[in-house]
Amino acid sequence: MTSLSVKSPAAPAQTGVLVGIAAITMSFAAYSSALIVRQGASPDWLHFTLPRVLFFNTLVVLASSATLYVARPRSRATADPAGSGAAVDAPNLTWLYATILLGFLFLAGQIMAWRNLAAQGLTLSSSPSSSFFYLLTAMHGLHLLGGLAGLLYVVYRVRRSSPVRAVVAYKAASLYWHFMTVLWLYLFAILATRI
Repeated sequence: MTSLSVKSPAAPAQTGVLVGIAAITMSFAAYSSALIVRQGASPDWLHFTLPRVLFFNTLVVLASSATLYVARPRSRATADPAGSGAAVDAPNLTWLYATILLGFLFLAGQIMAWRNLAAQGLTLSSSPSSSFFYLLTAMHGLHLLGGLAGLLYVVYRVRRSSPVRAVVAYKAASLYWHFMTVLWLYLFAILATRI
């Protein structure tokens, strides 16, 4: 792998991701609030057992965060006579591919969960609780697809032999991906306790 010195401040890409995370957080806070209000305001709330695949999906998304962490660029001291300090290798492609694979596995698990509920007669319109289930999981899935696009961009940057840009893209994509993991843990807790 190629290595280069990286001495740049926080990238604008990370700032953009933080703004996006703030907007997503507000959206899901609004969805959660609506779910709690709707549940308390109506006798037609139907509690149902969550599909077991969601427990597996939770492990998958946690594993994807772990593999993305392992893929992180490594800093190492250099024997540069100019005294530039440390070099940074590009993110590890093997672990990036593992993260991407786990992301797609998570989405496949979500589709299995929806099919499981549909087979039980719980569709988007069958009850308020199932409507919220589909809304929350679909919105998370769409945002996770955005994270997958970001990870694929990191792979593109690594393969183009552009370590500095790959590191910047990795930092932004990993911030977003780890947020998606935390968001899923929150949603899973809401679904398990409220639905």
